[in-house]
Amino acid sequence: MASVAKIARRTFLIGAAAVAGGVAVGYYSYRKPYPNPLDKDLAEGETTFNPYVKIAPDNTITVIVPRAEMGQGVATSLAALVAEELNVRLDQVKVEHGPADWAYYNSEIFAEGGPFASFNEGAVAEAARGLMGGVGKIFGLQGTGGSSSLRDGFGKMREAGATAREMLVSAAAARFKVQAGELVADGGVIAHKTSGRSLTYGEVAADAAKREVPSGIRLKDKSEWKLLGKPQPRTDMLAKVTGAPIFGIDVTLPDMLYGTVKMSPRFWAKPVKADISKAEKMPGVVKIVPIETSYGHGFGVIAENTWAAFQAAEAIEVEWGAADYPADSAAISQALKDALAVDGSALRDDGDVDTAFADAPREKLVAAEYSVPFLAHACMEPMNATARLKDGVLDIWSPNQFPTQTRLMCAEAAGVERDKTLVHTTFMGGGFGRRVEMDFSVFAALLAKAVEGRPVKVTWTRAEDTQHDAYRPPALGSFRAHCGEDGMPVAVDMQISSPSVMASAMRRFFPSLSPVGPDKTIVEGSYDQPYAIPNYRVSAHKADIGIPVGFWRSVGNSYNGFFHECFMDEIATAGKTDPVELRRKLMASWPTAVKVVDKAAAMAKWGEPLPAGRAKGFAFTLSFGSWVAEIVQVADTPAGIRIEKVWIAADVGTALDPGIIEAQLVSGAVFGLSAAMGQEITIADGMVEQSNFHDFDAMQISQCPAFEIAILENAERMGGVGEIGTPPAAPALANAVFALTGKRIRTLPLSKEVAFA
Repeated sequence: MASVAKIARRTFLIGAAAVAGGVAVGYYSYRKPYPNPLDKDLAEGETTFNPYVKIAPDNTITVIVPRAEMGQGVATSLAALVAEELNVRLDQVKVEHGPADWAYYNSEIFAEGGPFASFNEGAVAEAARGLMGGVGKIFGLQGTGGSSSLRDGFGKMREAGATAREMLVSAAAARFKVQAGELVADGGVIAHKTSGRSLTYGEVAADAAKREVPSGIRLKDKSEWKLLGKPQPRTDMLAKVTGAPIFGIDVTLPDMLYGTVKMSPRFWAKPVKADISKAEKMPGVVKIVPIETSYGHGFGVIAENTWAAFQAAEAIEVEWGAADYPADSAAISQALKDALAVDGSALRDDGDVDTAFADAPREKLVAAEYSVPFLAHACMEPMNATARLKDGVLDIWSPNQFPTQTRLMCAEAAGVERDKTLVHTTFMGGGFGRRVEMDFSVFAALLAKAVEGRPVKVTWTRAEDTQHDAYRPPALGSFRAHCGEDGMPVAVDMQISSPSVMASAMRRFFPSLSPVGPDKTIVEGSYDQPYAIPNYRVSAHKADIGIPVGFWRSVGNSYNGFFHECFMDEIATAGKTDPVELRRKLMASWPTAVKVVDKAAAMAKWGEPLPAGRAKGFAFTLSFGSWVAEIVQVADTPAGIRIEKVWIAADVGTALDPGIIEAQLVSGAVFGLSAAMGQEITIADGMVEQSNFHDFDAMQISQCPAFEIAILENAERMGGVGEIGTPPAAPALANAVFALTGKRIRTLPLSKEVAFA
C-alpha cells in the first residue's frame, strides 16, 4: 500500500464530513456518555437501564434497535445481541426503533472512513480507526449504512444487555438477602434454586435501575452463545406477512391531508415561469406551495387525497431553467474522459509503476477501458414521509436511514427547535442507500408548515422517485498491466474517474461547507484489494458533473468490483493463466482470501469440464471488511444467455445469524446481477429519461439462478453483510459471458451487447 508519508499528505473528505457533523451537533466529550433518551418517554411503571433496554412491571422487555430495518434483518440481529446477554429468548422481547438521538451514534461508519484497506492492521491504520471511531461518537451521527450496524452494535448492545442483567441480579440478591452468585437469570426470571424463590425481571426492574451501574462486565464467550451464531426467527416477519401497517407509506393519522411534489426535472434548476392557477382550482386541492431547498426547486401540492395531489401536480405548468451540467449522456461520458486527463490522487502507489512500464515489451502489455452508467435505487416503496407541525412541535414519520440528520434538516425547514422535532422511523420497503437522503422528509416538513396543525402525508409518484434520485455515479476506468514471463502481472496502473459521492452529499446535507481532498469511494474496490503486485497504482480522478449522486448499495465497490475483477480476468487470459489460480498466487499473503477463493472454487467444481454451451466466471471483492468470492455459471439458450447458478463463499469473521447472512448474500448478488444485466439511467436535455420499472427493471424471478452459499469465519475482524454480495456479481457474470462467447464486454449494462433469457 502507499507509504505513511504519502497518506499523511492527504486530506480526506471524511474529515470534512466530520467537521460538518460538528457544526450540526456541537462538541460532546468523548468519554462522557450521552444522556439516556428513553428517560423522557417511559410508560407508567416502565424502567430503563440504558439507551437500549426498557422493562415493564409485567415483564415486557423492550429492546431499542436504533438502525433502519429495510429488509436486511437488523431488527432481529441487533435485538439478539441484547437478548443473548439478558438471557432471554428472542420471542420474549419487543423491538422498537427508538427516537432520533445522539446516544445512538454509529462510530463504525467513521472508523472505516480513512484511506486504509480493511486488511491493513498497521499502527497508523489502527490509530486512525480509533480516532475516527471517536469522531463518530463526538458528532453523534445516528445512521444505517456502510454495512456497519452489527459491527457497531456488537460490543455496545451486548454490554447493554449484560449490564441490565447484572443490575437485575444484584437487586434480586438484595431482595432475597443472598449473594448474587447464588442466583441464575434465565428466560426473564431470576431464581434462587436453593430456596426455590424467584422473581421476574419486571418485578425487580425498578429497584435494579436505582443501583450503581457496574463496570468490567464480563460478556459471554462465543462458546456460551445460545442465540448468536444460529439462525433466528425474524422479529419483523409476522407483521410483514400479515400486511401490518408498519411502513412509512402506511402511516394514517386523524384529520390527515395528502401531498406530493413536482420538482425540477433538471437538477438544481429554478422555474423560469410557472402557472399554478389551473392546478389550484382542481377538486380536492388545498394548497400549492413553492419548494426551495438544498435538494432543488419545485412545488408541493397539498390535497384531500393522494390522487387529487398527483393530478394537480401534473396540471402545474412550468418552464424550467437550463441545466448547469453536461446535458446528455454523451457529454457526461466526455466529462469522465476529461477527468482522466487531469492528475488524480493515488490511494495506492506500491513500487515504481512508471519505471515498470517504461521498458515493458509491447507484447507483455494489457490495456482496457471500462465504464458504467448512472443507476437509480428503485426502492419498491416510493419516497414518502408524513409530517405534522402543531403547537410548536414537529413530528416526522419517515422511513429514513439517518434519523439525527433528518431531525436537523426538518427542524431547519419548518423553523422549529431541534429538541421540538420528533422523528418516528418506520420500516422501509427497500433502502439501498436512497433513504440516507433527507429530501422526502424535508418536503413533508415544508408542506406541514403550510397547513399548521394538520398532518400531511407526502407520497412521490414512481416517475418523480426515479427521476429525482441521488444516483449511483457513472464511472470510467483506464487500466494497463505489464505481465512477466510467467504470465503474472509485475505492474498495474488503474485510473478511475467518477463524480464524488461525498462532495455531492455535502452539497445537499451541508451546503455552506466546501468539501476538500480526494474521495476514496471513487476507487474503493480497486485500491484496497488483497493482491500482491510489485508495482501497483490506483488513482482517483474526480469528475464534477453536477447531477446528484449518492450511496448506492456497496457505493464505489459496485463499479470498482466490475472494473478490477474483469481486468484481472483479462490479465489471466493474456498470461494464459487460470483465473482462479491467478488469484491464489496474487493473494498468497492473505490466507483468509485464499480460503474464500478455494471454497468457492471447490463448491463450483471449478476446472472440471462443462458441457458445450455452458461456462463459468469468477470474481472476488473485499468490501466492508468481508471477503467474498462469487462464481456464476451461464448457459447459451435459444432465448439468450441464462444465468443458471451462482456460488458464493463469504468470510465475515463472526457470523451472528447465518440465515440472515445467506439471505443478504443472495439479495446483494441479485441486486448486482440486475444492474449488470440491464439497468441504466440516461440523460437527455438535462433530464433523466427513465421513469418506472418498465424502463428500469430488476431481473425477474424467472431469471433468478439457484444459489449455493458458504459462510466462513476465518477473518480476525467482523465484516459487514448487507452490501458485500453486490460487488463481485457483475464481474463474475461478465467473465462468464466472456468464457461462453469470447466477447469481452467492458461497458454495463451487458444487455447492450448480449441478450439474456
